[in-house]
Amino acid sequence: MLAHRIIPCLDVKDGRVVKGVRFINLRDAGNPVACARVYDRAGADELVFLDITASHENRKTMLRVAEKVAESIYIPFTVGGGIGTIQDIRLLLKAGCDKVSLNTSAVLRPEFIREASHRFGQQCIVVAIDAKKDGNNSWRVYTHGGRTPSRWNAIRWAKHAEKLGAGEILLTSMDRDGTKQGCDLELTRRISTAVSIPVIASGGVGKLEHFYNALVKGKADAVLAASVFHFGELSIRRVKTYLKKHGVLVR
Repeated sequence: MLAHRIIPCLDVKDGRVVKGVRFINLRDAGNPVACARVYDRAGADELVFLDITASHENRKTMLRVAEKVAESIYIPFTVGGGIGTIQDIRLLLKAGCDKVSLNTSAVLRPEFIREASHRFGQQCIVVAIDAKKDGNNSWRVYTHGGRTPSRWNAIRWAKHAEKLGAGEILLTSMDRDGTKQGCDLELTRRISTAVSIPVIASGGVGKLEHFYNALVKGKADAVLAASVFHFGELSIRRVKTYLKKHGVLVR
């Protein structure tokens, strides 16, 4: 069995790390390079950097900021936001990123997943799914930073993304994002059991048991969190110690 991963997330807007609730009411959380260095030293297994307004503003990812972050850390580093071409991916990997996260561009043109996976390898391609409940055990995929509903059901989209060559799913519950009420375990479990690639659970982590629940009850491979780490409510080491005590294999 592979060890589960704990992954801090840097949501970046206008060059600053921010965090909101359900994708709105953003609060400043610091400089992305400084935050990245802290997490690298704190025992994070990976780091995710999301330029959260790039697709909505129809612009490219902040390449220079991503490059500075990559230069300052030693852990695997994933970047997403505004990635729409093979050249965008090439530039980010050249800048030091290990993986790229595709959301809006993949939903608008699913073949982009296949093209990117074929060119750079499945291990480099993460498909991010921002999902919002639209009925009993039904979730809709949203694009453009959670602003635009798509035609895709989240579970069906996850399966299709895997078939096209996604190497990993970054699953965010928009209903739980920033609420600290815990991950949407039903959504996480449904998608984790529907695909054979790793699933990162995101959205709603606020307590130590939320990490455990996402990994054990939600059957996720990793948990991504932001505000509990950014604002010092929990440390990565404390999370890992808790999980180890409760029989969960972590790095």
